[in-house]
Amino acid sequence: MNKLASQASRLADRIRGSVATVFVGKETAVRTLLIGFFAGLHTLIEDIPGVGKTTLARSLAKSSGLDFGRIQFTPDLLPGDILGMTIWSQESRDFRFKAGAIMHQFILADEINRASPRTQTALLEAMQERSVTVDGHTHQLPDPFFVLATQNPVSFSGTFHLPEAEADRFGLSFSLGYPEDGDEQQILTRFRAEDPEESLAAVANPEDIVRLRRIVRQVHVDPKIVDYVVRISRSSRTNEYLRLGMSPRAAQHLLTASQSEALLSGREFVIPEDVRRTAPHVLRHRLYLTARAKTEKLTADVLIQRLLEAVPAPSGMSGG
Repeated sequence: MNKLASQASRLADRIRGSVATVFVGKETAVRTLLIGFFAGLHTLIEDIPGVGKTTLARSLAKSSGLDFGRIQFTPDLLPGDILGMTIWSQESRDFRFKAGAIMHQFILADEINRASPRTQTALLEAMQERSVTVDGHTHQLPDPFFVLATQNPVSFSGTFHLPEAEADRFGLSFSLGYPEDGDEQQILTRFRAEDPEESLAAVANPEDIVRLRRIVRQVHVDPKIVDYVVRISRSSRTNEYLRLGMSPRAAQHLLTASQSEALLSGREFVIPEDVRRTAPHVLRHRLYLTARAKTEKLTADVLIQRLLEAVPAPSGMSGG
């Protein structure tokens, strides 16, 4: 591993270790979040309340030295509350832009599916272009910029489905679930006397995160890996159980997530296993099943595994 990639790997290990001093267990879920964070891919957590989603978000933001902002999504939340608005200033006798809650480096969009679809779509430009447009004027967002959203299960009362365009902006998704018995005992012990997050110190800064994201994009991708991702994408679009397959953005996210997975694994090149490991997290929230699939009680995870099994993985690739 060259010097640059080695430095990135050590930085990733420091951040992961720092988060672990506060957030207990769920190593696979934490790794998935780090894959998205290091790649600059916005991430979605779907789970019930109280399993540590906010604790995980705040710990990662604080460990990375990023400016943190939390937006609580509710039915009465308006797009202007998120993006900002133009207001009249009595002092300057002119209209001024008042920044909204989105103007932070690390955004926790909490319970995003409790807001109306109109409000949810206020995030579309921010998540894709890293900017917001208010009254015809475009305002750039901070760099780095990352959105971690949480949503309640759609069976919960007062929830809305994420619009397809909104869901496709999220690079990865995962669930935390309840902690294991041993982990829950550790949580109770660790938080009994004090909140460990209060003493958590940053082990990185925004410049480190920007640099780390550049290194992720430099991880070598053999043309056969690109072809592999394209074949998976095409197969999803012709699958009889899917009414909406992978978009080109989804394919791009899968490739970038695979680069991040490779770097976290200590490699400077992507292998097919990186694609297979990240595919369920990249795809499960953006594949829409047909009525037939639901009748046969198929799930997105089952169909993703079938896709991966049906598309042969490449071999004989260059390591870069």
